Amino acid sequence: MAKIKITQVKSVIDRSERQKRTVQALGLSKLNQSVEVEATPQIIGMIRKVNHLVAIEAI
Repeated sequence: MAKIKITQVKSVIDRSERQKRTVQALGLSKLNQSVEVEATPQIIGMIRKVNHLVAIEAI
């Protein structure tokens, strides 16, 4: 599987609890924090749900 880099670019303040938990499940807790993860279908689906809060970069 390909690896992707996910960076949180917007705050989760005033977002739904579901979106907050999705961002947390991706391994992000602070603004501008980045994580590298495998591009599995589950991760891609989570990114689609919070794509307005994160930036994605292929590695």
